[in-house]
Amino acid sequence: MAGFNHTVYYVMGVSGSGKSTIGKMLSNKLNCLFFDGDDFHSEKNILKMKSGHPLTTEDRSEWLSVLHKLAKEKLQKSSLVISCSALKEQYRQILQKDIDHHCTWIYLQGDIETIAKRMNNRVMHFMPSDLLQSQFDTLEEPAYGIHINVKQLPEEIIQTILQKLNV
Repeated sequence: MAGFNHTVYYVMGVSGSGKSTIGKMLSNKLNCLFFDGDDFHSEKNILKMKSGHPLTTEDRSEWLSVLHKLAKEKLQKSSLVISCSALKEQYRQILQKDIDHHCTWIYLQGDIETIAKRMNNRVMHFMPSDLLQSQFDTLEEPAYGIHINVKQLPEEIIQTILQKLNV
């Protein structure tokens, strides 16, 4: 992976934290590709979540591998933003394997009440708000990366991220 100066910006956090919204906005500001991790879940995983069951590490394994492969492939030619939950450290290690020097983590951090309110206002998403507690139970907050409070407006979040990235 040496020899290029591209970055994968992983926008992470629990469901409902704003990953897709912020990821799209960030990719527009950085003029790079955007990929929503939700688009890469298997039909089996989507059905499991729709039926109210949280995904296990085993369920997420293939999904994480697909996202990692996507990041490695796209990094050859450009920077990119990928939104995905990346709730556990072991998941983040899979996502950045062999490309860790080209990864920037952006953690959208919020409390369960704020995020539950957001989730209840969403339409047409497969993740029911009933599973939010399981997301917080699984979450291992990273000790690194850019931490952003989701109580800000999306435009403020983007400005804060850009300032911290020095762009």
